[in-house]
Amino acid sequence: MCFITLCTLGIKGNPLSGKIHETGSLNPIHRNGLHLPSQNEEIMFENKAGRTELSELGEFGLIEHISKAIEIKNPETVTGIGDDAAVLNSGTSLTVVTTDLLIEGVHFDLTFHPLKHLGYKAITVNLSDVYAMNAIPKQVLVSVALSNRFSLEAIEELYSGMKLACEKYGVDLVGGDTSSSTSGLILSVTAIGMVAHGSQVYRNTASEHDLICVSGDLGGAYLGLQVLEREKKIFLENPDIQPDLSNNDYILERQLKPEAQMEIIEKLNVLGVKPTSMIDISDGLSSEVLHICHQSGVGADIYEDKIPIDPQTYDRAREFGLDPTVCALSGGEDYELLFTIRQEDYEKIREHVDISVIGHITEKNSGVNLIDKSGKSMMMKAQGWDMLLKK
Repeated sequence: MCFITLCTLGIKGNPLSGKIHETGSLNPIHRNGLHLPSQNEEIMFENKAGRTELSELGEFGLIEHISKAIEIKNPETVTGIGDDAAVLNSGTSLTVVTTDLLIEGVHFDLTFHPLKHLGYKAITVNLSDVYAMNAIPKQVLVSVALSNRFSLEAIEELYSGMKLACEKYGVDLVGGDTSSSTSGLILSVTAIGMVAHGSQVYRNTASEHDLICVSGDLGGAYLGLQVLEREKKIFLENPDIQPDLSNNDYILERQLKPEAQMEIIEKLNVLGVKPTSMIDISDGLSSEVLHICHQSGVGADIYEDKIPIDPQTYDRAREFGLDPTVCALSGGEDYELLFTIRQEDYEKIREHVDISVIGHITEKNSGVNLIDKSGKSMMMKAQGWDMLLKK
């Protein structure tokens, strides 16, 4: 059962008011005698030729742009920027390394996200990237930036969630860093995993005629967020009204306490199925399908009636006036695995209810298409979460 109240224990100030009382905090404009530019001032940098807005590229366009200037020089670096994790040659096996940021006000809202759940989520979303490489996570490092609005007890609660996740997935928390923050809570987690030589799986290795598979069901995390934001809005308008989160346990847990897909990787290994490509679903199904197709140089047909959607997700989508398929395609934060397999491996996974075949890989010129329930084909677009795009 997932029981949440719209408050944050152990934090000074009313989190609903947006006015946090921070004693002794540094002035964000003048620090150690230096003048820091405000949002309306120019940031100092050498290139004065022109200005390109980040919204023109988006998050993944920015990553692709930066990676073009990065040159790999060490022979131990097998794979660098461009996948769910970097791959390093550590001798008898390969090491995979991945890092994610979680920033208050961008990735989470402490009005309704309990600190224990947040700590758990911070670990599992990073482990998800390791599993997407067909690797097994072994260690994590956690860095935290926070202000004195947090008590010791609040931080203990945050780390208790991290500890629970580490225990469940057999991972050691081996280090990190702490710092002060003038702009809310910031978490940075680095996950390290191991995989045998030749067993690693990338995004860019899908081939024509491969089957496209997904684990679990999609769209639940997005609908859980919609419920939480609705109840927060009602609470802000009338604090005497208590939030009604009943009959939403599944989708709330999908949003607040997601799991990494350890069982799917273990099951595929037992079945003798090595995916031909794989990625975790953090930004929505459509975005991840397009990532695999773009990096593999292929197209795809995805069938709407094959996309797995839980009944609670479906019902809440209709309640909010949303199309359940759109929520699955663009909602994000499901942390399921999207992967492709050879057609000859189909019989091995056919009987497993937690793996759905939702389409197949086509040749590049066919494009990436969604085949709706009437049989009409339409071009698939990436409309999932992107921090840099103008909404």
